Amino acid sequence: MSANPLLSHEGLPAFSEIRADHVEPAVDKILAENRERIEALVSPSDPVSWESFIQPLMTLEDRLERVWSPVSHLNSVANSDALRAAYNNCRPKLSAYATELGQHTGLYAAYRQLAESQEYAAMDASQQKLIDDALRDFRLSGIDLEEQAQARFRTIMQELTALSAKFEENLLDATNAWRIVITDEQELSGLPAIAIEQAKVRAEAEGESGWLFNLEFPSYLAVVTHADHRPLREALYEVFVTRASDQGPHAGRWDNGPVMSELLALRHELAQLLEFDDYADRSLATKMATTPEQVLEFLNDLARRSLPVARRDYREIEHFAREHYGLEALAAWDIAYYAEKLRKHKFDISQEELKPYFPEPRVVAGLFQVVERLYGMRLIPVEGVDVWHPAVRYYRVLGQAGDLRGGVYVDLYARPRKRGGAWMDECVRRFRTRESVRLPVAFVTCNFSSPVGDDPALFSHEEVLTLFHEFGHALHHLLTRVDHPPVAGISGVPWDAVELPSQLMENWCWEEEALGLLSGHYQSGEPLPPELLERMKAARNFQSGMQMVRQLEFALFDFRLHHEYDPAQPTPIYDLLNEVRSQVAVVTPPSYNRFAHGFAHIFAGGYAAGYYSYKWAEVLSSDVFSAFEERGIFDQATGRRFLSSILEKGGSRDPLELFVDFRGREPQIDALLRHSGIVGEEAAA
Repeated sequence: MSANPLLSHEGLPAFSEIRADHVEPAVDKILAENRERIEALVSPSDPVSWESFIQPLMTLEDRLERVWSPVSHLNSVANSDALRAAYNNCRPKLSAYATELGQHTGLYAAYRQLAESQEYAAMDASQQKLIDDALRDFRLSGIDLEEQAQARFRTIMQELTALSAKFEENLLDATNAWRIVITDEQELSGLPAIAIEQAKVRAEAEGESGWLFNLEFPSYLAVVTHADHRPLREALYEVFVTRASDQGPHAGRWDNGPVMSELLALRHELAQLLEFDDYADRSLATKMATTPEQVLEFLNDLARRSLPVARRDYREIEHFAREHYGLEALAAWDIAYYAEKLRKHKFDISQEELKPYFPEPRVVAGLFQVVERLYGMRLIPVEGVDVWHPAVRYYRVLGQAGDLRGGVYVDLYARPRKRGGAWMDECVRRFRTRESVRLPVAFVTCNFSSPVGDDPALFSHEEVLTLFHEFGHALHHLLTRVDHPPVAGISGVPWDAVELPSQLMENWCWEEEALGLLSGHYQSGEPLPPELLERMKAARNFQSGMQMVRQLEFALFDFRLHHEYDPAQPTPIYDLLNEVRSQVAVVTPPSYNRFAHGFAHIFAGGYAAGYYSYKWAEVLSSDVFSAFEERGIFDQATGRRFLSSILEKGGSRDPLELFVDFRGREPQIDALLRHSGIVGEEAAA
């Protein structure tokens, strides 16, 4: 046990030393010690105080977090059978522990005593918020339930934890299981040279001759967007949208259908145990939005404004494909392909044309310069840090005065046994102990195309947007000045406000002054040509109506799925999805499409009855960026004000209060509609 690297809580995790057989012993040890110390904390008869109760309790939770964070991260970015087994063995233990604490009458009594004490009245806002959030979370953990109901609550939480893990595993296994090797070069027509070269490298790595394509997102996206060979587009589309389902080439093998049904039933039962009407109602107990009706009204209003524009967008693709290519009927696997052709036709621009101007070194350096101009923070590369893959980089974050503010791991490239998508997660949270302030560390993870040969990785502009988005989350975590982990950084921030800093960062990817920092041809170093920049900006809102209703389709489906669930007569998942599509979508996918079977955000992530948060927070971020537009996109006073009003405050105060502190008023939707091109006469067309 003394050699277990997970039990060393000093410095950064020793990723190269962590083995699967370290995981359970470390978790078991910390859980046992925490339970023993918690009982000691709640046993004294003396009145509790922040120093005697909250501070040591945070220390216990921090020890557990320092063990579990690197394990959870490795399970996502360097998955193996042994690690997965250890991870899955620990998930129920951690779930049971969390539920146990949430129903611990001694802890609850101590928090209540502190909340009613004179000390509470003298506390700062972050301390009071921590206590208030804890009391709310006790109620949401069933502290007020009878013993039998509490036992059922604990069982449900265990089952939900296992089912979420199963959903994610099924999706990962189904994604990794499929590949196709192309041997006829004619079938590669239309594909970008870099995509062809990467397919060649993948084939060689597996001892194949030809070109290998798989379901990692860069590979899939290249084919459905650019391949002239329609049967190849159709083949990848079908297998991608049937992953982990009862359809497609692996029908039934990793079927998430039963998992989804069980998750929905258990979530509803959980909500009703806590006397909520449904799981959507339960979800809003920790959100900015207050009622299901408010969320549905928000989403339906956006749909009403966006649908005419989306229909116009779709008609434009249909007409273009018919007039220029003789295609009479668009299929689902044609839309991205002809949309890209139309973009090229209208604006003489494509994502592939832009890629040479967004090499990874220039993009990352430019991102860091944007952060420095806005917030006065510098990011410095550090060599020799222990990482889980050679492509991972680590950076220190320094403040204006050269003071250390934290650190960030950046893992940009797709590879086997790495979960798809892009995300930011916490490695270490800011925490002021009696001895010092422990600074935050973040993980930023993406799945972009990797470098080929001696050339750097080349990013599409959409990938640049993704990187900026995830780094916005990282800044929220890293730049906090709150010293108490439960309300520091992104912790304690309502889910429908947590996307504000991330979506805000995307805006700089469209601004000429910022693009000058983060773009430059990978061979010549020449900046993005002015005429190419103008075409790129002109194309910014290309198909924006279709993009908007696609997100609204996901959000409405998720929210209604949890709001309208009836245990006596559950609506078939795809009946509801088709109903939502009939209301807001302009694309009708084939009957075999099993989108929901891969909707990890709501079935394996934290977005159940909360996917609307992306659009809700986009209202906030667009309104915030309009303040920069008014004063200059690199206006230091505005940047420092956002830093002090939002980023440094973390979850220590109500997000609406923080927004009003920054903007001087409550949020307005106008900027979102303007930035999305869904305004005025166009929206009424």
